[in-house]
Amino acid sequence: MSAVQLKYGHELLSLDLPEARVLRPQAIAPKAAPDELVRAALAEPISSPTLNKIVRPGEQVVIVTSDITRYTGSEHYLPVLVDHLNACGIKDDDITVVIALGIHRAQSETEHRKILGSLYGRVKVVDHDCDNPAELVVLGETTNGIPVSVNRCVAEAERLIVTGTVGFHYFAGFGGGRKGLVPGVASRATCMATHFGVFNPPEIGGKHPRAVTGILEGNPVHEAILEAARMIHPDFLLNTVLSPDKEILEVFCGDLEEAHLAGCARCNALYSVALEEPADLAVVSCGGYPKDINFIQAHKALDYGVQALRPGGTLILLAACADGFGNKTFFDWFRHRDLDEFEAALRRNYEINGQTAHATLAKARKFRVILVSEFSPEQTAAMGMEKAAGLDAALTLAQEGLPSRARTVIIPDGGTVLPRIDPPAG
Repeated sequence: MSAVQLKYGHELLSLDLPEARVLRPQAIAPKAAPDELVRAALAEPISSPTLNKIVRPGEQVVIVTSDITRYTGSEHYLPVLVDHLNACGIKDDDITVVIALGIHRAQSETEHRKILGSLYGRVKVVDHDCDNPAELVVLGETTNGIPVSVNRCVAEAERLIVTGTVGFHYFAGFGGGRKGLVPGVASRATCMATHFGVFNPPEIGGKHPRAVTGILEGNPVHEAILEAARMIHPDFLLNTVLSPDKEILEVFCGDLEEAHLAGCARCNALYSVALEEPADLAVVSCGGYPKDINFIQAHKALDYGVQALRPGGTLILLAACADGFGNKTFFDWFRHRDLDEFEAALRRNYEINGQTAHATLAKARKFRVILVSEFSPEQTAAMGMEKAAGLDAALTLAQEGLPSRARTVIIPDGGTVLPRIDPPAG
């Protein structure tokens, strides 16, 4: 095996481990141009009527799409979608695009232009505000008592179309689908309450075993989000599946659940890689800049990468994190050194950055994590990891405690590939 090239920030590092297995996603190219893929999916939706059977001329149509932090291919599919609505008799003046910020900041004009592409200036675009009661509507509660409040424009739309992209999510199983609505256009309280399902009930404690990457069935976070999203009664879904280089590979349209499940199945087929037995050592690159621009972004590669390891195995994570942690409150959570105490603090005052910090520390306690980054040794240690000055130094450190013929995997695009342990049948 020739040397493997691993991205680290803006650098390219070379790794030569002849006995290692390299885990990569399926290498496929788009079957057609983005606009052609979108038109074909709109013409043949999954388990849903076509849009011309749903919308009526003169109706007010709201399209929900992701903010700039989640690239979806929106600059390609939104213009095609609006042209399709025009052909169904819906005028530009009757269309509003709502940016699903969740609890993120408002978008700039430049960011709106990037999201809407050539559509910018044709239709109205507004940002969701999770903290403005005047812009929220109370819909009620889920069966588990979660209060559901959502964007007024979305709730009062005559027709509602949800768009986004399908990818792995580290505790909701997959992104896309229902997440465009909750947390996308939900109140802060609704966002927090649905995400809180990551934990077992207090009398049990700990993280729910099904609230993990790539799992929907029995996942309490997914179930809470889906029930809340159903209360909004969306009419149509458009979700993309992207390549590692952010090209649109496929488009799934139709019913909120059925089209999303089809997208999840495709994502899983493309990006999960089976192993017959767990590895002793995994060398994982996030995929370079901007995938390792900060630690919150890099956490995805950490979460996926440890899925390849036996308990107590070693992971080398290449994550430059030139912009630091990614949120000013994230690192503060590591004042909690005991995981039970950490969990109790989150139960008292849940915060998504705290959840990511807790997940980071939990993995660092279950596995040995050696981090190559721009963080100091003190910052690295606070997150439960060991600091290495570079890849060679990390490999030297990793040899301590490994068996003589260690099973090793290399994951060049750790933010994309999900390892899966599938023992041989029989």
